[in-house]
Amino acid sequence: MNKKLEQILFLIKEDRKLFLSISFGVFVFVLFFQPFPLDQFDFNNRLLIVAGLGAIVFVFMALTRAAFLWIIKYEDPTPQELVFLSYLGGGIILVLSSVAFAFYLRYVGSVNISFYTMFKIVVICFFPPVALGIADELKDLKQKIELLSIRKEILQEPIKKFQDDYLHKSIEFVSENSTENLNLLISAVALIKSADNYVEIGFMDNKQLRKKLIRSTLKNIEQQLKPYPNFIRCHRICIVNTYYIEKLNRKFSNYWLTIKGSEELIPVSRQYLLKLKEAI
Repeated sequence: MNKKLEQILFLIKEDRKLFLSISFGVFVFVLFFQPFPLDQFDFNNRLLIVAGLGAIVFVFMALTRAAFLWIIKYEDPTPQELVFLSYLGGGIILVLSSVAFAFYLRYVGSVNISFYTMFKIVVICFFPPVALGIADELKDLKQKIELLSIRKEILQEPIKKFQDDYLHKSIEFVSENSTENLNLLISAVALIKSADNYVEIGFMDNKQLRKKLIRSTLKNIEQQLKPYPNFIRCHRICIVNTYYIEKLNRKFSNYWLTIKGSEELIPVSRQYLLKLKEAI
């Protein structure tokens, strides 16, 4: 058997539960609401006739879906053509089921086919294509969610690696006189400020912001922090770790930052404002 035909039959088998559910829904609706006059039959025969209506729906759904999958496999339609084929398939199910219902009720159920009866037939036959369409949309949505989950996991791998490196790597701030070197975890450094011939390094210790002066320049510190994109200059005298930024504040034309664990106001100059906004 052709491999593509086997794939189509496999997909039909996957959908058989859906087809059976929709057909059973039609069967139950007709049996309980009795939209067609079948009183001339006893209960068992009435049950068989109504079951035949469900079987009609099942057959036309299966055949239409098989044709739909055949076209997809061999013609490779565009997304726009797929939408058209989906609507076309629903229309075919509606038309064929309605015609088959009318003939079946007339010649098997001995029901007089009036305009009102035909209207009820069309309304009932409208349910299967709508239910199929909703099921297909839910299936497509589920596949998209699964694909997004996979992509998210792929994207999170390098982020997680970066975060692990960031949390466990340390940096040594070297003093020009080599007597006041400061070794800290990258993740603990909150801000660095220039203080004349010194730099003031603010770092977190037990959730408290502590400060340490070492003899160096802000330019040298900035070069050391270059590999770490979470450090950004916000002012000519200050570099901040974006992780510790609590809020960017503004009053008139002045901007300043508040840092987690500190009440100190960190100045922000217009020169670095745009880059800072992009970073946070």
